[in-house]
Amino acid sequence: MLFMPTTKALLLRSIVLLATASGCTTPGGVVLRPDGTPGPQECPEEAKRMMRALKLRVGDAAWVDLDANQLDARQVTLYDGPIESVLKEDFGTLESTTRLYGQVWTSGAQVVIRYYEAHPPDSEKFPICAVARLSRDQMRKRPESKPGMAILDGSTAAAYVVDAFR
Repeated sequence: MLFMPTTKALLLRSIVLLATASGCTTPGGVVLRPDGTPGPQECPEEAKRMMRALKLRVGDAAWVDLDANQLDARQVTLYDGPIESVLKEDFGTLESTTRLYGQVWTSGAQVVIRYYEAHPPDSEKFPICAVARLSRDQMRKRPESKPGMAILDGSTAAAYVVDAFR
């Protein structure tokens, strides 16, 4: 049987080539507010180009499992530092099971998660700009959370595309 790549797979491979040709963006130099939460941060032009190519527009959202190591948990414990989340559904041209890599801050009343990279199955990582959000204070830490970590009710959130982190 002859393998014929899908249009989606060809588009994704072309986008990955664009990303690898121009380098990779990593989080860094984030200024912290007095309460320890991250301050404003620009989305790199490279990430904006990649998101346009992937048909991801500001405000687009998809459900994610917040921590790849705590799938479908009733409560999830997150620590300051890097995070690996997993898409639960397609996101633009990204398919479910794509990994999102980012950074967690637990200092404020609510957890802040910024995503800087996506890693689709069968492809390379490339830069994006997205944040994890839930309405009605659902990203609020439970009272028993200790410094440097946060316990949240539930293990999912929505990842939203942004053009800058605010």
